[in-house]
Amino acid sequence: MTEQSLRAHSIIVEFSGLRALDNVSLHLNRGEILGLIGPNGSGKTTLINVLTGQVKPVSGTVTCDGEDLSALLPRHRALRGIMRSFQTVRLFHNLTVRENIEVAAIAKGLSRKQAGRAADQLLEEFSLFHQRFELASALNYGDERRVEIARALAASPKYLLLDEPAAGMNEEESSMLMEILARLPQERNLGIIIIDHDMPLIMRLCHRLQAIAQGKTIGEGGVDEVRRLPAVIEAYLGADALEHDADYMKATPHA
Repeated sequence: MTEQSLRAHSIIVEFSGLRALDNVSLHLNRGEILGLIGPNGSGKTTLINVLTGQVKPVSGTVTCDGEDLSALLPRHRALRGIMRSFQTVRLFHNLTVRENIEVAAIAKGLSRKQAGRAADQLLEEFSLFHQRFELASALNYGDERRVEIARALAASPKYLLLDEPAAGMNEEESSMLMEILARLPQERNLGIIIIDHDMPLIMRLCHRLQAIAQGKTIGEGGVDEVRRLPAVIEAYLGADALEHDADYMKATPHA
């Protein structure tokens, strides 16, 4: 049976002599959600950029379902099933909401008619159908986020990498998004990586966590296990927080 996982092996990334990632490895299986956590500047987005091909590491490899992708450009990795969202939303503002999603489906090889049906299904799923003919430029930030994720799904990815998907959303919008994301791995045989600073969301949604600080992995495993690791608590709150039982990391328990 073909391996169904996205893997980064011993990744080293340097920017102008500064080591942004130091021998970091990661694996993501289909059907699971992995939370990638750590302080600002820890290397989380850089690791996503390595997986998708936007950043070339000094050393290390990226494989998808057993295939080495290290030499492939971002667009070729997308065709292999690796899709992402960005910290800053990148919609086509001169296109309608529906057209933004259709574009990704057509790029995957669907006809215009098939792409329209796929877009409408995703618009319903993300509670955006009533806005399908609005220009993307008219959307609020939370809706932009949902359209971006729906667009990524229109390309039928195997692995979806989400960089702060709940940024700019209010509590209700964030909860709605979490409900949708929680269903996707099983419904679509999809692996998801989520970077987010909303720790209650991360704790409830993810099956596993990997924590990074200063370019190194400092913990990985089950949610309850990782959030209690002293190195993880210190990375978020500083050494003095260890004696105070780290209330910040005691977010809503994983469901």
